[in-house]
Amino acid sequence: MADQSTQSITVAAPPADVMAVIADFSSYPEWVAAAKRVDVLDSGPDGRARRVHFVIDAGGVKDDYVLEYTWDGDRRVSWHLVQGQMQKRQEGSYTLAGTAQGTTEVTYAIAIDLSIPMLGMVKRKAEKVILDTALKELKKRVES
Repeated sequence: MADQSTQSITVAAPPADVMAVIADFSSYPEWVAAAKRVDVLDSGPDGRARRVHFVIDAGGVKDDYVLEYTWDGDRRVSWHLVQGQMQKRQEGSYTLAGTAQGTTEVTYAIAIDLSIPMLGMVKRKAEKVILDTALKELKKRVES
């Protein structure tokens, strides 16, 4: 089982604004550097995506995969891998906590198991880069 990596960042916007950006998958190629194509395959009764297909290219890492999402209002979204080429498992979440100052503490957690063997140290470094990049890109998009 994969170890989970977690990182947080403060975004100068309320949780609803942050979650709106997270839920807008069709816009990901505009602000997520690695996202080359993102398609919503299925949506729930609330209009939010349930299954999403991603094609990513992060330099040395390319993948084509489908994630299934579970939403908890503007508080939390979690997902798990349904199918993938390079990944055999991915579980993750964004947890949002609003503050009295009108900002949001965003915590991103992710655990990935790849189909190819990778040294633990290299894998943890890759997860840290994914977390760091995802949070910084999200913050920049929400605050722009």
